[in-house]
Amino acid sequence: MSRRTRAAAALLAGLCLVTAACSGGGNGADVASSAPSPTAVGSGPADPTRPNLLVIETDDMRADELVWMPRTSRLLGAKGLQFLNSFSPNPLCCPARASFLTGKYSHNHRVLSHEPPYGFGAFDDSVTLATRLADAGYSTALIGKYLNGYGVQPTLAGEDSSGYVPPGWTQWWAGLDNKRGRTGGTYDYFHLTANVNGEQVSWPGRYSTDLTAEQTGEVVDAFAQDPDRPWFVWWNPVAPHHGAPIEDDDPGTVKRSDGFGVDWATPARPDEVRGRFDDEIVKGAGVPVTGSPEADVSDKPRYLRLLPELSDTERDVLRTVTRQRAEALSVLDDRIAETFAHLKKIGEADDTVVVFTSDNGYYLGEHRKRQGKINLHEPSIRVPLLIRGPGVPQGTRFDPVTTLDLSATLAAYAGVELPGADGTDLRPLIAQGDRGWSRAVVIEGRMPEAGYESAADSEPGWDGLGTVGVRLGRWKVVRYATGEREVYDLDRDPLELENLAAGPDTALLARLDHVWDEYVDCAGAGCRRELPEQLRLDPAENERITRQQDLAEREAFGGPGRLASGPPTLAP
Repeated sequence: MSRRTRAAAALLAGLCLVTAACSGGGNGADVASSAPSPTAVGSGPADPTRPNLLVIETDDMRADELVWMPRTSRLLGAKGLQFLNSFSPNPLCCPARASFLTGKYSHNHRVLSHEPPYGFGAFDDSVTLATRLADAGYSTALIGKYLNGYGVQPTLAGEDSSGYVPPGWTQWWAGLDNKRGRTGGTYDYFHLTANVNGEQVSWPGRYSTDLTAEQTGEVVDAFAQDPDRPWFVWWNPVAPHHGAPIEDDDPGTVKRSDGFGVDWATPARPDEVRGRFDDEIVKGAGVPVTGSPEADVSDKPRYLRLLPELSDTERDVLRTVTRQRAEALSVLDDRIAETFAHLKKIGEADDTVVVFTSDNGYYLGEHRKRQGKINLHEPSIRVPLLIRGPGVPQGTRFDPVTTLDLSATLAAYAGVELPGADGTDLRPLIAQGDRGWSRAVVIEGRMPEAGYESAADSEPGWDGLGTVGVRLGRWKVVRYATGEREVYDLDRDPLELENLAAGPDTALLARLDHVWDEYVDCAGAGCRRELPEQLRLDPAENERITRQQDLAEREAFGGPGRLASGPPTLAP
């Protein structure tokens, strides 16, 4: 029974009570009976015709890793829309999540990093997607990860954040970062510690993906008891981000050929999924079947030129890391399927827009970069995006979309706007189809590499950012606070192997530099204005370049790609 039907039935039968039969919580405690009291939020006009909003946001998931989540792909992608050019404008967890909450680029909300003064403590949470939805009559909940530094760094106002509940949230189940004297935390897969509506709660021994899935079901059950009030739930599992505990098959520290020791990062997994993909994954996701991921790095910025070739041992390690990430995601895949089945069972599925995405991508060997994100090559900025719900057709979209657009779109579904948002409402794209690539996507990051961080803080105009670029349909232009540059023709060079920054086409470079100058500090409507006509792509040309890039990735790395169908494989 849908909410519209329940709304009419409630007039005759009265309000449904929260009972054990309504709970989808498995072994978790029922929200209504045992959780700390919810936070009081806005009580704007309720409207049963507006959709519920469920956003499932993974942590550090690459776009091509969706292949390890076939149930999610079938339920959301095959029954809804898959976006093949979905980007994280600042590929780092904390800035990306701040962008989701505000609809703004990080150069506008000023959360640039995990660390002070640019981490959680820099975030102004007075007006966010949560406050706007709450004021519009939505019940709201966050479950799982929030912003890095939460629970450790003070708030923008200088308060202790360990018991802090931001404005706009009806239910608050946010993982706390670990600090001295606190057991567990956001990134302890088997010992999540969270702030639950102002009280610290721990779940030792529970796998956090399973736990947060149960909590999501319980919160939805509680919200569903009010048939006239739609809800917004932001579920943030940490998979496939690395996390505790250390396991016996983890790679640990491995030295590069230059003697530098790399601490390889992997997620923890339950025993039952270990080895699940050993037959399918026989190499790392970002290394070619044979040879180097990038044999000649002489045209690259200094931080990449310093990286030696991958050793055979490191290639084996990348295979292990790829397997463990896939295993962690496969657990989430099962929990998402169960969550959607529960939405159907309680009559909420037909009234709910369900979104699946990630905060940023991740390197797994490309350009000799062993692991990580922040830098602005395609593996780092590309993220999966699936949307299913009322009014959402089935198919694919090739137009560019960003984290900022997603939050602007969710606000629009609720009939409100995010003040000062840089993103655009995607509902016309969702309903009517691709229009072509006609705007720039700004990409930016605060780099931790030696020399780049100091340049970001000392060079005029960089304001803490070490690298800023614009991603167009065919072209990408990236500048660094150090004065270095990268320019790529993604039509002829989809793997970004040939830097054209010193190339002979000075007229083209001048045109691209002009676009960079026009967009990199954009705000509001200025971020949405159209590109010069000669740099736009029509839908057919944009789709061709996207498919060509995906094919090049599959041919080079032997992987499934973003457009592939059939069983997953990473075999030679």
